Amino acid sequence: MKNVINFLIIFFFGFTVLAQNSDKLQKEQKKLEKKISQTKSLLSKVKKNATNSLSELKLLDNQIKSREALVRVFDNQVRVAETKVIEKENEVKRLYKRLSSLKVQYKKMLLFAYKKRNKTGKLMFLLSSSSYNEAIKRNSYLKKVADLQQKQIGLIKQHQGLIKKEIKTIKKEKSIKELALVEKKTEREQITADKKIKEKNYSKFKKEEEKLLVQLKADERKKDELKQRINTAIKQEIAATQERERKEAERKRIEAEKNKVTPVKTNNDPKVDPKTTVTPKTETPKKTTPVKTETISSEGSIIGKNFEANKGRLPSPVVGGSITERYGNNAHPTLPGVVVNNNGIDITCAAHTKVRAVFEGEVSAVINVSGAGKVVIIKHGNYRTVYSNLQESYVKTGDKISTKQSVGSLMLDEGSLSVLHFEVHVVNGTLIQSLNPSLWISR
Repeated sequence: MKNVINFLIIFFFGFTVLAQNSDKLQKEQKKLEKKISQTKSLLSKVKKNATNSLSELKLLDNQIKSREALVRVFDNQVRVAETKVIEKENEVKRLYKRLSSLKVQYKKMLLFAYKKRNKTGKLMFLLSSSSYNEAIKRNSYLKKVADLQQKQIGLIKQHQGLIKKEIKTIKKEKSIKELALVEKKTEREQITADKKIKEKNYSKFKKEEEKLLVQLKADERKKDELKQRINTAIKQEIAATQERERKEAERKRIEAEKNKVTPVKTNNDPKVDPKTTVTPKTETPKKTTPVKTETISSEGSIIGKNFEANKGRLPSPVVGGSITERYGNNAHPTLPGVVVNNNGIDITCAAHTKVRAVFEGEVSAVINVSGAGKVVIIKHGNYRTVYSNLQESYVKTGDKISTKQSVGSLMLDEGSLSVLHFEVHVVNGTLIQSLNPSLWISR
């Protein structure tokens, strides 16, 4: 009985692990499907515009990558289902073997009882006991053996039935997933074909490489200017903060000097009137209360007011956008062999989409940069978030900002789309370091 129980524990533990893997894949599937849906929506908007754009090609690239990832998820789901079926089929075989062994034992026991019923039988087995206590023990033994056998058979039959049902369910699930896999592969082929069509439309751009290279150099100059302006603005904000802190410290020092108490002379000094003696007041320390952390319910499940603690939890700066250029080096979508560097990420979204703060903080600067529109920089302790390509800013320097508060709207980029350039920086003294925003936002 102990072996059967251990066997069942191991079996259901393995099933639980498989179920957890299946749940993880389903969550990933839903996430990818949402991403595909958002990108599809953007593509449908841009298709209404006759003007072809680089953003459109980037969106198509994203769409293909997302669908390929989704196909891999479905493939893994099918494999998990197959593993479940194989494992459960093996367990059914083991249970059948165990059940057959028990049936043989029962058969032997019943045959022995039949043959001995006229000679000894159960009653004679009991009556042949040397004492009454022995007869009691024999009877108890017989009952325990019979109960154990029945319990074993009942337990195995019960779980055998459950396993058969699970196998039927999993086979059905496997069939569904296989059909879905075919569907997703078809979709991937369609989007790949669509990309090829769009790339043909860009052949004219590829033929005009010189024009594209000129545009690329101009874009690089814009990026350099943006980087310089952002760094300058942050350094100015840091310097201003340091100056305020210096002035405040000086003010407190002067105030402390004024409030210093002149040493009290003793009563032996005839010039001092005891009645006018000033006794220094001792200030009782104020009770400090521990800082409470506030929990905000959002896409990223933001915890507390610490920016760093919420890495990977921050909401996206726009709703319904798609990352079309990632942090670091990116291959140019039309110029072969050309690599462009990005200090942040570019998120393509619908025209004039509103931009929101990813975390609470204070606006440290609002600047205008040629080619990048209005730029909003928000301070979060030692960290800064930067929002570029804004047509309109809803905030000004010094404003206190809450999480997901709108800070502006995007300018029109190409066709019927807008592109948000989003950056994250950390400030250590006078050193300003750019970080990968994709690692900070929840997507």
